[in-house]
Amino acid sequence: MRSNPVSRRAALALAAASLLASGPAWAQTAAPPARIGVIGAGNIGGTIGGLWAKAGHEVMFASRHPEELKGLVEGLGPKARAGTPGEAIAFGDVVLIAVPYKAYPQLSADYGAALQGKTVIDAGNATQARDGEVYGEVKESGIAAVSAKYLRGARVVRAFNATNYKIFAKNAHRDGARMAIPIAGDDAQALATVSKLVTDAGFDPVVVGPLAKADSFAMGSPGFGLELTAPDLSTRLGVAR
Repeated sequence: MRSNPVSRRAALALAAASLLASGPAWAQTAAPPARIGVIGAGNIGGTIGGLWAKAGHEVMFASRHPEELKGLVEGLGPKARAGTPGEAIAFGDVVLIAVPYKAYPQLSADYGAALQGKTVIDAGNATQARDGEVYGEVKESGIAAVSAKYLRGARVVRAFNATNYKIFAKNAHRDGARMAIPIAGDDAQALATVSKLVTDAGFDPVVVGPLAKADSFAMGSPGFGLELTAPDLSTRLGVAR
């Protein structure tokens, strides 16, 4: 018998909420910080990684030429550092992928083994002008399936892909009700981990459901580019709360 997708989505959300209360030690309010590797220190990686560093997490920003990130890490203080992609993946309990989507096949070839079993936050978007053949894959199969293909073996959570980095920078820790960030993944523990990091960055997480549901807030979808509160975003995406 096929499972009810709504029931599965509710179960994932419930499991994530439960794990937030009883999950890894660093996820508790007074516990040690997370160690986060950021692959891609551009607009999204620099913005979100910077918010985590300011929240007290240990963040390693990656570049093939780490010395070029000196200004970024010095500006963020002692919680930020720079390294190569391999070093950042080894460093992180969690890894944020924020590179152009056309780089995913090479990323998989170079670092797929190192990402096995890691909680990976997939913030990539595919655009026709930039991403070539990989964009064609996304159009045919959906971005959730393509990310799962290239990040096979990782505990993938799609997050921080649903709008422009300027919107994240403007709304982080905003006054009043926080801006909601939709997230989707198949692993309840990873969802709980990422939900906590979304909160620490200054937003409210909305667990949309399993990874396949990430297509509902992919670039070009009705769930993309929104600056809504969690209740409003849940209503827009049909998520039970």
